[in-house]
Amino acid sequence: MTSPVPDRVRWAVETLDVQPSDRVLEIGCGSGVAAGMICERLVEGRMLAIDRSAVQIERARRRNDAHLASGRLSLDAVELADLHVGDARFDKVFAINVNLFWLGPARAEVDAVRRALAPGGRLLLFYETPGPERARHAAKRLTAVLQAEAFAEPKWLTRTPRLFGCVTAFRS
Repeated sequence: MTSPVPDRVRWAVETLDVQPSDRVLEIGCGSGVAAGMICERLVEGRMLAIDRSAVQIERARRRNDAHLASGRLSLDAVELADLHVGDARFDKVFAINVNLFWLGPARAEVDAVRRALAPGGRLLLFYETPGPERARHAAKRLTAVLQAEAFAEPKWLTRTPRLFGCVTAFRS
């Protein structure tokens, strides 16, 4: 039996508004809960889910065997800074509780996102913090890091005082 889906994951997937042909990259996929939910929505679209932990990638592999077999999902144990996707480009790049973007600097990681995003693609980041003060601190720091790295002003989303996210894209 699988555990219930955390609210932060459910909210992130809903917010992504995945379309059947989307190309999606998840940073820090953990055990693949969000990946499974997203792949259910893909038809001709594809998803790459990465995590720096080979153990988590193996868990994601077991959880999403059918999506891997269908070709809708690919998994890779890799640090974001080391990610090279060749000619592949993604419409949506997202992460849930991946702190490197606001702990910054994250120049190598942002460069990897820049290489991965398709023209007009969006970066969506979601965080569930221990409390509202930590959420405000993270949002302030995240804004500074993103804008220093040529992202547009983030559009802020709030689910609860501790659960927030942002949507942004590279400035054109």
